[in-house]
Amino acid sequence: MFENLSERLERSFKILKGEGRITEINVAETLKDVRRALLDADVNYKVAKSFTDTVKQKALGQNVLNAVKPGQLMVKIVHDELATLMGGTATELNLKSRPAVILMAGLNGAGKTTLSGKLGLLLKNKKNRRPLLVACDVYRPAAIEQLRVLGEQIGIPVYMNLESKDPVQIALQGIQEAKAKGYDTVIVDTAGRLAVDEELMQEIAAIKEACQPDETLFVVDAMTGQDAVNTAKEFNDRIDYDGVVLTKLDGDTRGGAALSIRTVVDKPIKFVGTGEKMEALDVFHPERMADRILGMGDIVSLVERAQEQYDEEEARRLQKKIQKNQFDFNDFLAQIQQIKKMGNIKELASMIPGVGKAIKDIDIDDDAFKGIEAIILSMTPRERQHPEILNTSRRNRIAKGSGTNIQEVNRLIKQFEQTRKMMKMVTGSKMGRMGGLPKFPGGLPKLPGGMK
Repeated sequence: MFENLSERLERSFKILKGEGRITEINVAETLKDVRRALLDADVNYKVAKSFTDTVKQKALGQNVLNAVKPGQLMVKIVHDELATLMGGTATELNLKSRPAVILMAGLNGAGKTTLSGKLGLLLKNKKNRRPLLVACDVYRPAAIEQLRVLGEQIGIPVYMNLESKDPVQIALQGIQEAKAKGYDTVIVDTAGRLAVDEELMQEIAAIKEACQPDETLFVVDAMTGQDAVNTAKEFNDRIDYDGVVLTKLDGDTRGGAALSIRTVVDKPIKFVGTGEKMEALDVFHPERMADRILGMGDIVSLVERAQEQYDEEEARRLQKKIQKNQFDFNDFLAQIQQIKKMGNIKELASMIPGVGKAIKDIDIDDDAFKGIEAIILSMTPRERQHPEILNTSRRNRIAKGSGTNIQEVNRLIKQFEQTRKMMKMVTGSKMGRMGGLPKFPGGLPKLPGGMK
């Protein structure tokens, strides 16, 4: 995300590179380029102008320390103002009622139904809440069925009334269902339209009036740029929602919607959708997003994702196995599956400072682990537990069973053995206890296809 904007801003800061001090001339030249970069990213014109004016005012008022170069100071000022532009700090949901009601609003195609399921899963897994999904989209074919399937997939019940065509009535019935069965959160999925119209607005307003939701969230496709901002303003003028959810942010290389919405509608961005998986919904952190826009990575979010998959008891069990040199392919497979649960591989890699730029033109397939998984799953339970018994005939059978070749199987087994030895070496050290990565002789082992 934001690749184009990141590149343009980086080029803008090069104007100050080598300059001994900040002057009105070199700041004006830099910010002229920054404003163009923002406009190219589909940021609202008034927002872009106000942003660069503020940065200029702060930059000219700064005394540059000897230890800080003008370019570095400008990056710091732009970073802070980007964070402020997007809201400054993360905004939590306000869910005080029992049951708390969350109303989802937006146009067709923004991803409201999928987002309802993602939000329910996030509240269930991270906030220990008991959500109920309510299907109020009575117009779009198969919308109710889609929500039912999603609910079944993530283990969250769905209330639906196939006999009724009155979304207000269905929403109220869903709230009563939650009260009767002890659910503490109700997520109401409403119908959208292809464009903002009076009928849509009246219906959403009627549902909001009847349900009195704790949170009304406007769901918008980040890839629509300024159209997203304009739609957000129209919805806010009519229903006065509490926050915005940007979907498909992982496919938005420009970022105009994320940078403009807060200023235009004065409502916080609360969540961002970052992929197709049901777990791909993150709380929006403006400072972290500013880090990523300026190519600084996002280590905090990366660590948080890792912690969500981290099981302390399992880690202790693995440490004991490693110390006894008993780490096997079953453990290796479990580690791969944990990494996959953390999200898109390229997105995870881009959270590491400096890596995003290096891999921007590299196509990293989300199925990069499939070859490894196929090889391991083609082994018998005994072979996975005792890799030392994998002789040539067994390896040939595994290659045929996994749809790979003997060279790939040999490479994986060799790298697994190297990894196991290295893990045993570091397991007694502080790095080993913290789960840190060892330094592999000759670099990190490669996955099939050349990916490390």
